[in-house]
Amino acid sequence: MNRITALFQNRKQEVLNVYFTAGFPNLSDTTTVLEALQEGGVDIVEIGMPYSDPVADGETIQESNQKALENGMSLKVLFEQLEGIRGKGITVPIVLMGYLNPVYQFGIEAFAKKCQEIGIDGLILPDLPVDEYFREYKKIFDQYGLLNIFLITPQTSEERIRKIDEISDGFIYMVSSASVTGATSGITPEMEAYFNRVNAMNLRNPRLIGFGIKDKETFQTASKYASGAIIGSQFVRIIGAAKDLKGEVISYLKSLR
Repeated sequence: MNRITALFQNRKQEVLNVYFTAGFPNLSDTTTVLEALQEGGVDIVEIGMPYSDPVADGETIQESNQKALENGMSLKVLFEQLEGIRGKGITVPIVLMGYLNPVYQFGIEAFAKKCQEIGIDGLILPDLPVDEYFREYKKIFDQYGLLNIFLITPQTSEERIRKIDEISDGFIYMVSSASVTGATSGITPEMEAYFNRVNAMNLRNPRLIGFGIKDKETFQTASKYASGAIIGSQFVRIIGAAKDLKGEVISYLKSLR
């Protein structure tokens, strides 16, 4: 069974998904951060595949992408860094988050095959259209055991949400507001109305709320409206400034629960 599927069968509340950019702050930090996240008790790790134009991301994650690329990060390097991690005690579900162009350049099937070899559980590709995924890529991703995670926003129509729920597995990424990562602060009444509206649809997939989640208060508030939440920009800021990378990662995670 896919690790993401197994996770949501066993854990229904306060699922914590944390994002970081591969190769940031230093090229060799990818596995150090991954190990620290698992040790700190995170439920899902979302590893960003650096891209020169991360359109869904705000300044903090854009800058981390740029620094990682300058450090020499690429899909080839990332796969080399992650080689053998499942044999070294990493059991947490791993999602790769990025954009379609680098994956396309690598080769869709070659990418999916490499993900299976390493033990990657899912993908988030915000610029992959739903219809194109269903038509061109779903069979390949299914063949290699990869769950494709779609994003929805307050502007996403009910029809489209139901289509996403029908053709995907794992979880649905609920973007809290019409903004980029790191641009929102706190949970507003408008967000709560949106969360309630989606909950009333009785979707089969669990939801995780992202964008604007940064501390215990926002994590726990978001978790009242979904199965859990995703933290990205705040975590990237923390590792970017960390003097003791592993220690500060674990300390931050403990502050969330």
